Amino acid sequence: MKEITSLFGSMVFNDTVMQARLPEDIYKALKKTILQGTHLEQGIADAVANAMKEWAVEKGATHYTHWFQPMTGTTAEKHDSFITPAQDGKIIIEFSGKELVRGESDASSFPSGGLRATFEARGYTVWDITSYAFIKDGTLCIPTAFCSYSGDALDKKTPLLRSMEAIDKQALRILRLFGNTSASRPEAKRVITTVGAEQEYFLIDKDMFLRRPDLIFTGRTLFGARPPKGQELDDHYFGCIKPRVSAFMKELDEELWKLGVYAKTKHNETAPAQHELAPVFTTTNIATDHNQLTMELMKSIANKHGMACLLHEKPFAGVNGSGKHINWSITTDTGVNLLEPGDTPHDNAQFLLFFAAVIKAVDEYQDLMRLSAASAANDHRLGANEAPPAVVSMFIGDELMSILEALESGAAYKGKEKVQMEIGVTALPHFPKDLTDRNRTSPFAFTGNKFEFRMPGSALSVAGPSIVLNTIVAEVLGQFADILESVQNISSKPNDFTAKLAELIKKTFNEHKRIIFNGNNYSNEWIEEAQKRGLSNLKTTVDALPEFISKKSVELFTKHHVFTETEIRSRYGILMEAYCKTLHIEALTIIDLVKRYVAPACVDYQRELVDLFRQKKAYGGFDVSLEEHFLVRITKLSANLLKKLTVLENAVQESPNRKLSETRSGEDLNQILEQAGFCRDRISAAMSELRLIIDELETLVAKKHWPIPTYAEILYSVI
Repeated sequence: MKEITSLFGSMVFNDTVMQARLPEDIYKALKKTILQGTHLEQGIADAVANAMKEWAVEKGATHYTHWFQPMTGTTAEKHDSFITPAQDGKIIIEFSGKELVRGESDASSFPSGGLRATFEARGYTVWDITSYAFIKDGTLCIPTAFCSYSGDALDKKTPLLRSMEAIDKQALRILRLFGNTSASRPEAKRVITTVGAEQEYFLIDKDMFLRRPDLIFTGRTLFGARPPKGQELDDHYFGCIKPRVSAFMKELDEELWKLGVYAKTKHNETAPAQHELAPVFTTTNIATDHNQLTMELMKSIANKHGMACLLHEKPFAGVNGSGKHINWSITTDTGVNLLEPGDTPHDNAQFLLFFAAVIKAVDEYQDLMRLSAASAANDHRLGANEAPPAVVSMFIGDELMSILEALESGAAYKGKEKVQMEIGVTALPHFPKDLTDRNRTSPFAFTGNKFEFRMPGSALSVAGPSIVLNTIVAEVLGQFADILESVQNISSKPNDFTAKLAELIKKTFNEHKRIIFNGNNYSNEWIEEAQKRGLSNLKTTVDALPEFISKKSVELFTKHHVFTETEIRSRYGILMEAYCKTLHIEALTIIDLVKRYVAPACVDYQRELVDLFRQKKAYGGFDVSLEEHFLVRITKLSANLLKKLTVLENAVQESPNRKLSETRSGEDLNQILEQAGFCRDRISAAMSELRLIIDELETLVAKKHWPIPTYAEILYSVI
């Protein structure tokens, strides 16, 4: 145990290290900047940079990098050494405050959605002082935001930090109304959102991976017949972890702990070869950084163990895909979870108000919730009886539902004890975290003191869904604060405030309870019921993404300074273009595989069957029904294969495939929507039809002729 505690955070320039290595006045000034957002003086930055450099060099680091998260969905880094030329051909080791605080990168080489022209290269990385620096692969990594020369955000970190500021501002307004100070609880000066991102993934043998070009180029298998045994017996879920996988998990834990990642839980998931890692929650921007590190380390460590880690949302058809369940909550800097039901009337009323705010936010902005999880990859997973459908709903459990219904009607709550519910007067009945069951089919489930957002896919950055959650809840909290502050300004009587509070909670629940569903989200009956309730069903990414540039969304994000309208339009273009490019790459890959692998295999096997057929016929008296049966089936399928291949090739040739222009005009956005719709309706559909033929051929062609590893081989390749 002592070894683990000394290992944890050993490669992180965290608060303990800063306190030990920085002069007291420098440390206090830095903490003030971190906690209050005050300006960081150059002298302070220089002192911190020098201490950081000395610590990093002692740990074996030779370089530093501004580690940032461009709109590619991955991370980026440019490495510079600490060396500076000195006299007589020697060097000195230096790292200045200027180098710590700001760096420069080629902004035009990253997706910008027209924010930067090709010839406008300058972009800046700026130190995210709230996220600790760390050492990875002998390099000091400094978490940073990334913006253009004109100040536009070019990354996922900047709008995430803005959304955190938005919910902090509005939540504090609510807390002040409740007088959030007591003898046992100091006044909250800051409200943060916290996230714990459960990460699902597949591990397969590296040799199998390298023999599947579709896995290499697209991250998923574009064809493959169902194996004789999949996940039908549920024997892999929580089963004994194989030694090879266990060794990988052990090293992954250790490397994550060194980087301060709270890796907590590891187990086998539902599908063969599928696994999960879950961390303890932490501040949202840090959780985002940690999850990016987790995905990166999963891939590199798997490679060391002779395996490949697949993070695609649906690498194999017919078995469960992989999600990234985002456990989200709201917490004060004094350690109070605002989504934790309390035992006192004061806490109950505060909890119910925040809870009502989330209900209203999810209902009013369900389309934004859906699009925050949208991608070409996740379209294969959502609604496939393994993940939530594309319809957004909330699970709150029977107990909370009964409490809210009692509040709405004014009737006595009929739980374990009969209680007349009165906001701010009577405490809620005892409400332990696990009083209700957990609904694993719900897109957005309350699990005791947090919400679990289950729609996001495994490869997705935590930032996108968190930005949406933070912003929509900030908007509703602001609306609530406006209402309650007006009452407080008019009247100083506590009863007036309590009455308005009760009215607000009841009204909110009554108007937005349609979003609450505690049943089976996988059922067809629910989809029909959701339609009757007026809930949206944005089935694909192409359906969902236009909501990002709707008037309602633009007004929301610009009001809270999370995005400018230009930034919104740029991201819409980037996401749509990524969708189109993904489908184009998949189409070109499957075309290549058919021509270079599938078709030759079919021809070779048919030749063998024909030769055997002729030989038997020549000798006479031999039964050739087996050869004839397979030859006829494969011949027909091969002919159909050519037809479907031609359809796909024609669709790829006809695709608009327009480049995004450097402006974000309405015409540009209409064109990219048209292109995405074509990719979905023509290219994706043609690939699906082609796949059906290939999958059937795989079951007929002799193994010695089929050059591509099958699902049966891949899913059970790690022994």
